[in-house]
Amino acid sequence: MKIILRQDHEKLGKLGDIIEVKDGYARNYLIPRNIGFVASPGNLRALEEEKKQHVDRQSKELHQAERLALELEKLSITLKVKVGEDEKLFGSVTSQMIADALQEKGITVDKRIIELDEPIKALGIYTVNMKLHTNVIGKVKVWVVRE
Repeated sequence: MKIILRQDHEKLGKLGDIIEVKDGYARNYLIPRNIGFVASPGNLRALEEEKKQHVDRQSKELHQAERLALELEKLSITLKVKVGEDEKLFGSVTSQMIADALQEKGITVDKRIIELDEPIKALGIYTVNMKLHTNVIGKVKVWVVRE
């Protein structure tokens, strides 16, 4: 059975690809989960419209991500933490703590987009990357200071 993919799929292909799959796989898995639909002339026309909407949505998301990245570069946040001897933190600075500090500044981000290479366990100034879009990475300066 020929199927048109409605979304990118890791093993099958990208949005709009026409692939040949077994009938049962298409009827029982791909079609009910809206991953694909039967390749027919009417569905091909519908796919073209979906592609246009997808491109518009992607460009809008990219533009918003670029704007947010510029905002984040101008921003620096300060996290006050408890420290012990030798200026070492009790615990570490987490992505949730950074997301909460950004929330206080009026910028809402999901903690999952914050990329910490290694846990922050000492006082200092750090540059933290945030994956805002597949092509856009924002950077924010984080000051970790004594409470």
